[in-house]
Amino acid sequence: MRSIKFWLAAALAVLLSGCGYNEIQRQDEAVKSAWAEVLSQYQRRADLIPNIVNTVKGEANFEQETLTRVIEARSRATAIQVTPELANDPQALAKFNAAQGELTQALSRLLMVTENYPNLKANAGFQDLRTQLEGTENRIAIARKRYIDTVAGFNTLVRQFPVNLTAMVFGYKDKPQFAVENEAAIKQAPTVDFGAPKK
Repeated sequence: MRSIKFWLAAALAVLLSGCGYNEIQRQDEAVKSAWAEVLSQYQRRADLIPNIVNTVKGEANFEQETLTRVIEARSRATAIQVTPELANDPQALAKFNAAQGELTQALSRLLMVTENYPNLKANAGFQDLRTQLEGTENRIAIARKRYIDTVAGFNTLVRQFPVNLTAMVFGYKDKPQFAVENEAAIKQAPTVDFGAPKK
């Protein structure tokens, strides 16, 4: 009787080793890790914005509408409750992406407008913040790319036979892709020409 249990356990182990369950687990964790990095970079950007806004506010006659757009876009982006399930819900993910895209556009506009203010261009603190923001935008693009690639790998895995059978049994489905309407524009860090002041 004992040898039958042993052989059944061994047969089950062999079957499970070829079913892809462990690989699904590994790739699912990789997707979670990549998503956490995306969120970390977006949070870093959100944390920089108040300092940038406060520095720009100190400039006399700065365009209030531009500042208001940045503040409102940041508020909308940070108001979305980020949970692990958000990355698995296509509609919630699209809403999150749209809010982050609006913030990117508002920041880009803010940085372009600062070209008209020589005092800001000469302000070392502002220049440091601008450099940090541009670096963060680049890190966001890298984190997004890693997430997109990781999700693509996971989705490919759970569609392959016989892993697709295991995925179906354990309830693993395709994960929604992290994309927005204007992907190319969102991936680019805001560019600002801090050349000679306009006359």
